[in-house]
Amino acid sequence: MAADARIAAITVRIVERSKPTREAYLGRLQAAVSRGAHRSVLSCGNLAHGFAVCSPAEKDMLAGDRVPNLGIITAYNDMLSAHQPYETYPALIREAAREAGGVAQVAGGVPAMCDGVTQGQPGMELSLFSRDVIAMSAGIGLSHNMFDSAVYLGVCDKIVPGLVIAALTFGHLPAVFVPAGPMTSGLPNDEKAKVRQLFAEGKVGRKELLESESKSYHGPGTCTFYGTANSNQMLMEIMGFHMPGSSFINPGTPLRDALTREAARRALEITAMGNEFTPAGEMIDERSIVNGVIGLHATGGSTNHTLHLVAMARAAGIKLTWQDISDLSDIVPLLARVYPNGLADVNHFNAAGGMGFLIRELLKQGMLHDDVRTIFGQGLAAYTVEAKLGEDGGVIRVPVPEASGDPKVLAKIEEPFQKTGGLKMLAGNVGTGVIKISAVKAERHVIEAPAKVFHTQQALNDAFKNGELEGDFVAVVRFQGPKANGMPELHKLTTILGILQDRGQRVALLTDGRMSGASGKVPAAMHVTPEACAGGPIAKIRDGDLVRLDAIKGTMDVIDQADYEARMPITIDLDDNEFGMGRELFSIFRQMAGPADQGAGVLG
Repeated sequence: MAADARIAAITVRIVERSKPTREAYLGRLQAAVSRGAHRSVLSCGNLAHGFAVCSPAEKDMLAGDRVPNLGIITAYNDMLSAHQPYETYPALIREAAREAGGVAQVAGGVPAMCDGVTQGQPGMELSLFSRDVIAMSAGIGLSHNMFDSAVYLGVCDKIVPGLVIAALTFGHLPAVFVPAGPMTSGLPNDEKAKVRQLFAEGKVGRKELLESESKSYHGPGTCTFYGTANSNQMLMEIMGFHMPGSSFINPGTPLRDALTREAARRALEITAMGNEFTPAGEMIDERSIVNGVIGLHATGGSTNHTLHLVAMARAAGIKLTWQDISDLSDIVPLLARVYPNGLADVNHFNAAGGMGFLIRELLKQGMLHDDVRTIFGQGLAAYTVEAKLGEDGGVIRVPVPEASGDPKVLAKIEEPFQKTGGLKMLAGNVGTGVIKISAVKAERHVIEAPAKVFHTQQALNDAFKNGELEGDFVAVVRFQGPKANGMPELHKLTTILGILQDRGQRVALLTDGRMSGASGKVPAAMHVTPEACAGGPIAKIRDGDLVRLDAIKGTMDVIDQADYEARMPITIDLDDNEFGMGRELFSIFRQMAGPADQGAGVLG
């Protein structure tokens, strides 16, 4: 089925807007392809360094340009539960490459930080900027020009977007993303959230809280809630960077290993040496980007991707805007309920039918572009399958069942959980921002209340502990943008505001910071731009100003304040953000960071 006319129209306007930059990008890509990613362009000294540790047979193959060489970019470390499984992947990939008649080498490693470890800590102020560092680090690995194709090993928050930016920067090479999968289900996410609330209220101690958290985050794999990490995996599959059905298979299983081997073989098959040459920069086009946005809406995915998708698209010369994202949200139905949008975790989502079911349902009503290229071939319909382990230990694929395995988790498109997606753009005299509404009850889509202004997460936490957060209010937490302190996630505020909402208060958050994929039941207008540090209108708000957040009309305004427009934005001393935990190394990033609606980065 052709794409819905409304989706097609938005895609066309993105194409038209992007023409100058996309055409220039494709021109550079074609020039790189014509020069070749072949060892023949390297001197003998270059080659000798490049394959010094290879076997004699591999040296012979690479010297003669007779077989493809696969570059592995890995984000492995044992700090991230989601990335620890990657320790064994290079060996699997090298073995699969040899069996397929090719060679594979680890081209380079990239940093990968855990936002779960750094939440509320100074290290979180490096998190968003790590995306651009990851892209640059991957670029260093691939700059050796020894490779005909690349595989990318990454899962979490900023890691996958950074790797995608690198893959599209080196868009003349095919790119295959290899997931590691989610950890098995532990303590249910809603029970974990209850213990967090009890701890914040002083009703349980640290021992009970740590026990709860450890039962939730308990082994290898991604966290099981539907945050940025699992949103990344959804994106890589619906955009065609993953092998079909591979995103949510648990680590340490025979099927997981079989999918990794298969991905390595496929990366070799789609090089310029074969008949299915699939350079990443040509494969990913405006339709692929729109499909990614649609997947985000249909699953109620992470708000972080209003930043990352814009930055990823820019790396391919494509100009995606928040208005595009918001307009698509008005069209695309919500088909998944995964925590914090529901009680299920991502394993339940996969058991209910997973990505294959979701893609099939969206295709049924033209909610996706089927006519796209993927690493698997032509057309997204090939992804409406479930991956299984064959008798020979290889991967087989079967069509997903007609019925959802759990209609409370994954809905058919004829009976969506809601008719529109999970994200909306907000605009008004406070600036421009985004709000995630898929987990917010309809009666809280509009909040009008006096402002309570804070300049740090801790200040709001202290006000809560001191009993100062009475009545209805909009918490304005500002000077949290990329130029101020790197735009950290303000995840710690979720628990406090949730407690107040449960007590019957009408509360909301307004911030130039981030709230992450864990954005839940409290209305949160985030990523507000221009940020306070850049003199944005959010820096004019005073305690007591009446603020109205309207997710239905898409507005956020200070109302009934005659002098508001004439006020001068306040400034504050940000010296405390400059030093400690590596923050001094990133001063140039804070100075050069772009606004949130352009990706909040320093590249491009």
